[in-house]
Amino acid sequence: MHRSRADGLATIQDVADRAGVSRAAVSKVIRNAYGVSPGMRERASAAIDELGYRPRTYARALRGSSFTIGVEMPTLSNPFLSMIVEGATSELEGTRYRLIAAPAAPGGVEGEREIEALVDRQVDGLMAISPVVSKSWLEGQARHTPIVMVGRHDQTSAYDTVTGDDIVGATLVMDHLLTLGHRRIAHLTLREEATAPSVASPHGKRLLTYVRSMADAGLEEHIRVSRLGPGDDDAYEHAMELVRSEHPPTAIFVGSDVFALDVLRALDDAGLSSTEVSVVGYDGISLTAHPRISLTTVEQDGRMLGAHAARLLLERIGGRTEPAHVKLEPRLVIRGSTSKPLRT
Repeated sequence: MHRSRADGLATIQDVADRAGVSRAAVSKVIRNAYGVSPGMRERASAAIDELGYRPRTYARALRGSSFTIGVEMPTLSNPFLSMIVEGATSELEGTRYRLIAAPAAPGGVEGEREIEALVDRQVDGLMAISPVVSKSWLEGQARHTPIVMVGRHDQTSAYDTVTGDDIVGATLVMDHLLTLGHRRIAHLTLREEATAPSVASPHGKRLLTYVRSMADAGLEEHIRVSRLGPGDDDAYEHAMELVRSEHPPTAIFVGSDVFALDVLRALDDAGLSSTEVSVVGYDGISLTAHPRISLTTVEQDGRMLGAHAARLLLERIGGRTEPAHVKLEPRLVIRGSTSKPLRT
């Protein structure tokens, strides 16, 4: 049987051997060419997935650098993610490298298709912002493309990570609310698969810290987690459900500023003020400081996160093989959206 290269990268011959077909057949499957039987296509596709074969990997090596860095991101509409991209762009100023952004499409595995598309376009490195994919899958991608993960707290030597300290940030939130005297504190976060321990997401760390803080304060009976739907666009509806429930919370810790703005809108429509329901966001986008909004939030330096990610990618592209894991310290900015509760 044909042996794969010493660097561990699968070749088209490896795929052909595994599938029991010719190299030409594998090439036709990759190009979606005419004349491939369903059975042959199924065998070749299964072998490609199993071996993690990436078309054009060697073409990149022969052609040289593309001077492009791919950025996978959950959405284009979140200002905090734009701050990360701005920071990366600033760090690349003066180099030949440019960014290619790939926002995640609705449906499917969030981030997987976008990462594969960027790799197939022969980017020299990849910056991924908290994709909901397995660590082992990411490690497989990192075997042939340098990767820096932004936001995820993965412990791995295959790729680098740049994160905020989400445990510290969420602890600052909970200490603030508990010190004010709140006991019925709800947490609004993402859907379950996006906060599972296996993806080590920032929202998962914030959720875990919320639950632990409530338990440590003897408030297990008041733990209340509200999860957004698949589209992450229903924070307004979830907030309305919380404040109209039989025992409404006196405070809501929201997993991001974007969702917290929707929560504030819901409270306003319900005729409630911050003295009746306190709200804390997370990220520190500029809109939170507007005097008509005045949102208490955990400020992360998104531009610094992006700058660190770009710098680490340039180092990886330059030949560094040792893993690097950067963690930035957040700070709590207290504004008018939080106050002592009127009731306990």
